[in-house]
Order: sequence, then structure tokens, then C-alpha cells
Amino acid sequence: MKSDRIVVCGAGGFIGGHLVADLLGQGYRSIRAVDLKPTEEWYQVFAETENWSLDLQGRAACEKALRDARIVYNLAADMGGMGFIENNRALCMLSVLINTHLLMAARKFGIQRYFYASSACVYAADKQLSPEVVALKESDAYPAMPEDGYGWEKLFSERMCRHFREDFGVATRVARYHNVYGPHGTWTGGREKAPAAICRKVIDAKLTGKHQIEIWGDGKQTRSFMYIDDCLKGTQAILNSQILEPINLGSNELVTINGLVDIVEVIAGVKLQRTYNLNAPKGVNGRNSDNALIKQYLGWEPSVRLRDGLEKTYRWIYDQMVRGDQHDPKREVLVK
Repeated sequence: MKSDRIVVCGAGGFIGGHLVADLLGQGYRSIRAVDLKPTEEWYQVFAETENWSLDLQGRAACEKALRDARIVYNLAADMGGMGFIENNRALCMLSVLINTHLLMAARKFGIQRYFYASSACVYAADKQLSPEVVALKESDAYPAMPEDGYGWEKLFSERMCRHFREDFGVATRVARYHNVYGPHGTWTGGREKAPAAICRKVIDAKLTGKHQIEIWGDGKQTRSFMYIDDCLKGTQAILNSQILEPINLGSNELVTINGLVDIVEVIAGVKLQRTYNLNAPKGVNGRNSDNALIKQYLGWEPSVRLRDGLEKTYRWIYDQMVRGDQHDPKREVLVK
């Protein structure tokens, strides 16, 4: 019901900020937005919501956040793009404390629905060895061999959600996100993902006149990227569904990193000389989302083409860089 209190954990981040905006747009008014960062560092802040800065790794903070709530979206995690994930495995693992203590609080307060944002990084590495990857089905997570650090934390937290549902009756729902992108997110500083990083690099080349770009890896690695609007629709549909097991939420529009650069070059109207850093973090060779189950259960499929979503993302990052915000992420905050 529109009057039920909803808690969005990780609300100061990219997906969380967009989720709060979308819920407000639907007429929900009892929303508690929670994030570790002080509100002046959130990507989007809304005066109509309760905005709390809490460290959700702690049990007391989780109980404070969930008290008198009905719905919980757990999007909170210490994470970033491949460069961050490969160089901060211990920090990524510590996010297990967030999900652990939120689930304990959800059980204590009888939360009606609990959504957990997992990741395609849970999938077994031996299924992702070739750029011509077969789209990953939900069953491909086992036998387990996920991304070291971040992927293990996500897979473990999925299991914890399952057992809290089976043993304690907490109504958990889990989505495996595949590379979500769009405006109002991290685009500089080391935590940004490939679409934002490439947009930034192409814009920088255009603005400076130095028509060169460094690509991590050989550029042949393949991925799929889901625009934020599709992520929001899928997330809420999964929360409200009867789907008990983790399910893919992603685009199946496969593209190489070189292809991603091609698209952004066309948007920018430039052609760049490419160099390849083969020592940089590049992740698995290929990853794509098999959407058969979510289409079967919910009739969901992504509606935003990669080209269209990238143009919106590019225009937003361009505006930030022209304003001179690239060295001050705090200035990205929007107060509505």
C-alpha cells in the first residue's frame, strides 16, 4: 500500500537514488532513505523522505533503519567497477555484515518483503571464459566459482536470504543485476563502471582535443548493460512477485568493450586513437544475461536500447564535466 513505510538502503548511491525518485513519482510518501555517506554526498536527495546517514554494517543501525517499516530494498554495498572490485576484495566481503544485520532486523520487526540486490558476479568463472559467451542461466551459479571477493559475498548473501526465508519466514526476493548504468551515478574516482568510464574518457578527449583513449584489456571482452529505468521496473516487479529463487535482471544485448567505445564515439562525433592496457583489471572474457525465466514469470524484458541509454548517460556526464565537477563528486548531488 502507498502508506506502507519503505526503507531504501543504499539510497545515496546510483540505483538507490533512482529508486527513491521512482517510488516518489508513483505516489509513495512514507519512504526512509538510508546510506553510509552524509547526505551532501548522495547523488540524489529528496526533501519529501526521511534521509538518514547510518553505517548499516552495525546491528543497531540496521534495527534503527527498519523499525516500523514494511518493505526493504537492500541495495547497500561497498562496491564499484572492475578496478575497485579486483583491488578491494576484503572491503567487498565486509558488505556481508550489511545483509546479515538487515535480515536479522527484518526478522525481528516482521518485515513484509525484503529485496536483496545481488550481482552477475556470482556466476561461475568457467562459464565466462570466451567473449562468445553463452548467456548465463540462473543455474550457472553452481558449482560455485564466483568473482573473488565481491562475487563470493553476493553468493553467500543470496543463500542467507534463502535460509532466512525457509527457517524464519522472512519474505526475501533476490535479483542478480547485470551491469546497470545511467545518469546520476559514479563516473570518476575509480568506482565507476565501463559505460560511465568510457563516456568520461571520450568526453575528455573531445574537450581537450587529445583524440586518444586507453581501454582496459584487449577490448574484445563482452558484456551486456541494463539502463537504470529497466532496472527499476524489474526490481519492483521481482519484489512484488512470488519468485523465491535468485533471478537474472539484465539486458541480453551483448556488446564488446570496443563496440561500447564505437557507440560513444558516434554520440560524441569523434574518432579516437585506441591504446590497450593489458595489465589493467578487465574481469571475465564474456558475460551476458539469459532472460528466459524473468520473461516467463513476469513478462519483463528491457525496453531501452544500449545506444539510447548511452546517449542519455553521455549527455549527463558531459554536463558534469563542462561544469567542472569531475574532481568534486559532492557537487553531483541534486536536491529536489
